[in-house]
Amino acid sequence: MARLAWYEVAPDGAKALFGVHHYVTKRTNLPEELIHLVFLRVSQINGCAHCIDLHSRDLRKTMSIDKVTLVPVWEEVPHLFSDTERAALAWAEEVTRVSETHASDVAYAAASAAFEPKDLVDLTIAIAAMNAFNRLGAPFRLPVAAKA
Repeated sequence: MARLAWYEVAPDGAKALFGVHHYVTKRTNLPEELIHLVFLRVSQINGCAHCIDLHSRDLRKTMSIDKVTLVPVWEEVPHLFSDTERAALAWAEEVTRVSETHASDVAYAAASAAFEPKDLVDLTIAIAAMNAFNRLGAPFRLPVAAKA
């Protein structure tokens, strides 16, 4: 079933959302690879095929395929991920699953210990933005570049 191209139907909304994406990727101190790592993990949790495909491809430009493949189980392979990456992934999971986790004090304390205040806010904006993109990409079935 064909679905709407949300960004064409609501170009002003798309422009606003892409503005947040631009801020996160171009105007923060967060490393680009870390942003894409968080984008990938959030997209995996939300089941957005388009975003998983996109951010996996982005990461494979700078990260080994083994590491990209093991993102869903990052806690089981801590030797592959830096302390900062593990803190960002944990916070991404906590915020993405906020209806279950309620952004616990324990998780907030851990994230606060790993990031400067501005970086933690920017990371949380990045997580929120990707959750928003996933909630458009999945229901409107944005295409993937992957081939059989």
